Amino acid sequence: MEPSDLSLLATLDALLQEGSVTKAARRLGLSTPGMSHALARIRERLGDPLLVRAGRSMVLTPRAEALRPRVRSLVEEAARALEAERPFAARELERTFVVYTSDYVLTLLGPALDRVVHAEAPSVALRFVPITTDDSAPLREGAADLSIGIYGELPPEMRIRQLITDRFVCVVRKDHPTVKQRLSLDQFLQLEHVQVAPRGKPGGYIDDVLRERGQERRVVRAVPYFMTGLMLVSETDYVLTISERIARLMAPRLGLRILESPLPLRPYALQLVWHPRLDGDEAHRWLRDVLLRVSQEIASDVHPNPRTRLDPTDPTSGESRKRPPRQRS
Repeated sequence: MEPSDLSLLATLDALLQEGSVTKAARRLGLSTPGMSHALARIRERLGDPLLVRAGRSMVLTPRAEALRPRVRSLVEEAARALEAERPFAARELERTFVVYTSDYVLTLLGPALDRVVHAEAPSVALRFVPITTDDSAPLREGAADLSIGIYGELPPEMRIRQLITDRFVCVVRKDHPTVKQRLSLDQFLQLEHVQVAPRGKPGGYIDDVLRERGQERRVVRAVPYFMTGLMLVSETDYVLTISERIARLMAPRLGLRILESPLPLRPYALQLVWHPRLDGDEAHRWLRDVLLRVSQEIASDVHPNPRTRLDPTDPTSGESRKRPPRQRS
């Protein structure tokens, strides 16, 4: 590879990341005509237009979309190779980390995570983004550093560490008119339900369990946030099936009663997920370690036999339902 190829690679990366000649020029400190000339050279070399006009904006061609994560990874690797080796010091770190997760994780781990990060790396910024139907895409493309959740199929190259386990319980308001100290299955089916659906999809594990028994519940409110679901139940006669750890944390504050679920529901494990290109990044490794330490501090107990992934037929996994729900043993 010629030295000019490295410069061309950085130019291509800016064009693919920005999707605009003007923005790419600004990113690299070049003139717009200079960037246009560079784009022409790259087009000739690759035999593809890369950027094509769509109305008033430019869009990437399929070849450009395919190249985008590969070129980004190469440029990042080249930048790391040119950095002088020095001992890692979290206190000197100035960086923004992007983490995809839910408000459940932030409510449970957020305060302790903030305390540790502030003490060890006061110049680090954390930007949290709601989980999506495909968190692996921003991890692969470099738009996110970490993702925390329970997932369906993930690309085989993704790195995964278990953070915490949890189980399901039911919550109602303390002065609920019909539910007392125990919730029967008949009551459970007669009540109106709130569902927390972080990825915005209806149905899920609880509805699958009911379906296998030939039963169904009536979900009258579906919300994307755990805290919203808890607050809604605190002021209505609805019932909510939710993770026990956040239920026990918030029940005293919201005036909620926690009840055992009348259904046999397996516990689950939350996973910490990242792309292998960041394995050797010491700052990234430090943040992963902080999350593991905080998880041990807040939720060290481990539930037996937890589900570690969403079933591919679960609509909340983000995968399409290609067959009827299979019978579980």
